[in-house]
Formats: sequence, C-alpha cells, structure tokens
Amino acid sequence: MQKTPHSIFNAVYADGNFEKITLGKILNRGGASGKIYEVENHPQLVAKIFHNTKNSPTNRKKLEAMLLNKPSFPPVVETDGVEYTQIAWPEALLENEQGFCVGYLMPLINMTEAVSLDHLMQKAVRKKLGLPEKYAYRIFAAYNVASMITSLHKCGHYMVDLKPSNVSVYKSNMLVAMVDCDGFSIKGENDRYPAEFVSEEYIYPEGMTLSCQEMGEEQDKFALAVIIFRLLNNGIHPFSGTPRKNDAEMLTIQNRIEKYHYAYGLWPDKYQAPHPYSLHEYFDKTTLEMFERAFVKGENRPTAYEWQEHLWKIMHNLKQCKNNPNHVYFTSKGCGLCMNEDKFYHEISKIKQQKQTPPKIRGIKVDDLANEKITINNTIKKALESKMHRIVLGIIVCYMLFFGMLYKILAPLKELLDNVGIGVQAILTTFLLLGINKLISKYQTLFPLLKNKALTDMLQVYALICIIIALVSVNDIPNNLLELDF
Repeated sequence: MQKTPHSIFNAVYADGNFEKITLGKILNRGGASGKIYEVENHPQLVAKIFHNTKNSPTNRKKLEAMLLNKPSFPPVVETDGVEYTQIAWPEALLENEQGFCVGYLMPLINMTEAVSLDHLMQKAVRKKLGLPEKYAYRIFAAYNVASMITSLHKCGHYMVDLKPSNVSVYKSNMLVAMVDCDGFSIKGENDRYPAEFVSEEYIYPEGMTLSCQEMGEEQDKFALAVIIFRLLNNGIHPFSGTPRKNDAEMLTIQNRIEKYHYAYGLWPDKYQAPHPYSLHEYFDKTTLEMFERAFVKGENRPTAYEWQEHLWKIMHNLKQCKNNPNHVYFTSKGCGLCMNEDKFYHEISKIKQQKQTPPKIRGIKVDDLANEKITINNTIKKALESKMHRIVLGIIVCYMLFFGMLYKILAPLKELLDNVGIGVQAILTTFLLLGINKLISKYQTLFPLLKNKALTDMLQVYALICIIIALVSVNDIPNNLLELDF
C-alpha cells in the first residue's frame, strides 16, 4: 500500500544526521499533547506526533535541548537478555515537508508490561493486578525513581509534575518506565523550557504562589519525598491523617501541605494525628530525619541523590521477617507490617463482635424498636398487666377474707393468747403490720395495682381494725370499754 506524505517525515538526530521515516499503525490516541505511532523498520522506536504545529518553533528548541542534554540512564539488560528501556527520551526530532517540527522519535516502552506507582500503594490493588506483594520491591521501586530524578537533575532538568500516576515501573522487576518527557522543565544552552503541568497534593508549600513554569528542583525534591513516603508507608500520604477535633475544618491535602500539617514528624501536629495504620514509627532514625527535612517548614529538603544513596543503604540492611516471607523491616523495633496486620485483624474481630451484639438504646435492643416489634411487645405487655391485675385482685380478696375471719381463726388459740398476755399480742400485731407494709413495698414494681397509695393504706387500716376486733373478742375485753359516754 502506498504511503501518504502525511505519514513520512524527516528524522533529525543530535549529530546532524537525518533519515526518512514512515509511520506505522497508531498505538495511542489519547495523549495530552500528541499521538503515538509505530515506526516502520525501527521496531525499538515509536513516534510522537503533536496534535498541532502552532508551537513548532518552541517545540523544536526544546527538543534540540533535550537531544543535546540527555540524562545518563541507559537501558537495563537482564540476565535473560531482555532489555528494559527506563525513559522514553527523544532520539530525534521529526520534520514535515515544510520543515515544521511535528514530533519526535523515542525508544519504545511496552506499557502493557508496566504499571503506575499508584497501583503499588494499596494491597487490594496489588492483589487484583497480580503484582508482587514483597515489601522490598516497593523500596527498590522508590530507589529507582530517586535514581531517575537524580539523573535528570544532574542535567539541570526537572520533572515538576512528579506524581505516582506519571511514573511507571515494570511489573517484573520494579525498574522505572517513564514517558512523556517533553512535558518536563528542560535546561537549554541559554534558555530554560518550562514544564506544562503540576498536580495538587504534590505541590511544595512555597510553590503555592508560583506557576508550574516557575517551578524547579524544590518541587521535584518535595514530590519525590511524598512518593517515597507513600511507597514505604502503604500508600499513606504524609499530609493525610486524623483531625484531632471533631469540629475541625476539613482541609484538603494541598491545604494541609500549604499549612505544613505534617503528622508524622518528631513533634505532633496541632491539626491532625497520624493515620492509625501508619508504619512511620518502624522506620529507621535517618529515614525519619530525612522526611522531617522534606516536610517541616524551614528545613533543607534532601536532594534526589541523597534519597538514592539512603535507599541503597536501606536495601542492603533490611531484616527478613520470620513470620512472613513478604515482609522485611528496618530496626530492632520489629516488623511494622506484622504489627499492622495484627492490629487490623483485631479491629475487624472487634467490629464483628459488636455486630453480633444487638445494639441497645437506653437498655432496649434496637431490633425491638421496630414498629412490628413494638406492637407485639405492647400486646404482650398489656396481656401480662391484665394477668397481674387479676392476680392482685385475687390476693386482695383472700387478704380481706383472712382478716375478716381472723377472730374465728384465733378462737381455738384463746388459751395460748391468754397465757402470753396483751403486751406480747400487741408486739406481734406491730410486727405483722410492719411485715404487711414491707411486702406491699417489695411487690409494687411487680404488681402495678399496689402503687395506688390509697388502696394500700386502706388494706393496712383494714388489717389493723380486724386484728383489734379479733383480739378484743379473744381476750373477753368488756363491751363497755368500747362504748363512749356523752
């Protein structure tokens, strides 16, 4: 098939050589600045063609600066002979027939074999994507990112929009796989060609009043420290945490960065406490000090090279966890990953136990507050009250019959009562009345009818009268003692 002129371009290399190249099939249509194509007869290269050529002069100058000032980050060849290109840096700029710069050639990075750093942060995502669970791999990924940024900084280039979603690593070995380099801040021989974007949650505090075109190494140093913190701390952002006050204003991550609300430093932050599952307490002292320098106001942030050197030392001094082959740790404090997992499972167990225990409001089970339950309970309650009412009425009838017939009940005991005397009878009567009063008080809650004071007073007076009549009858007290003279 004959190619159209639109698919044939001149490739101009850094040494001045050039060649005609022909585009193959399109690989990616969704880029922010251009589309990616295969290049015929160059299987290891791809072409990025800009969406428009209105910025052709500026693009040319920036690409020429990139060609002449390339970071020293060669491909890695593993023992099985597979080559891993770690940065898609321009190899040649592309011109159309009119001499306009329309794009550039760069090494092919097979992004199907890579994954963004975002996907390494959370255990659930790693499991879903089949990524290695070994903690040491995340430390190695952090080291490789620091190495890449170090290489850029040595050339005077800055990434600026440095964040996990803009950095990828190969799934098999955690080597860096970085694309879209034309968006970096590039140092030219006499000029700087600024970056085009910067992202919130990774903007350094002092840069809040600056545009991305004005940002440079300090932005990279801050964003790199955030990425390393997240890789080492299971995805937790160094400026996230738990607000100390329930009514505290809910600040965004970038707001917290702006106000230096770093929750994992040597001194507690007044706004927020650390995330409950943070591993920072198990980091070694030097790591904590470097994060302190990166995130605390007035400190001198570690350079990318300092992080590269430090992470290299960490990797060669890791302690293997005896309980889990995927875990390693840093100090004699032990395995923070194991501690976190124990804490997590304890919390889950606690939550399950709480769910199994019926919740109550003022001592009443919440389930019992449902309308149907309330109706059923009210019916049962009314039936029980009716039953108790009948029982009390029966007891009262028996009570009144007993005391009404007391004089007949005591008649056979006349001789015994005569022998004990009136005084003892009076004492026994007092104790009997006190016992009646105590019984009424004790069973008032069980029998609501006994809460009627008029009724209970009447019953006690009735008992007293019946006792007096019975004692008078039994003791043959003269009738005239009970008569009144007027």
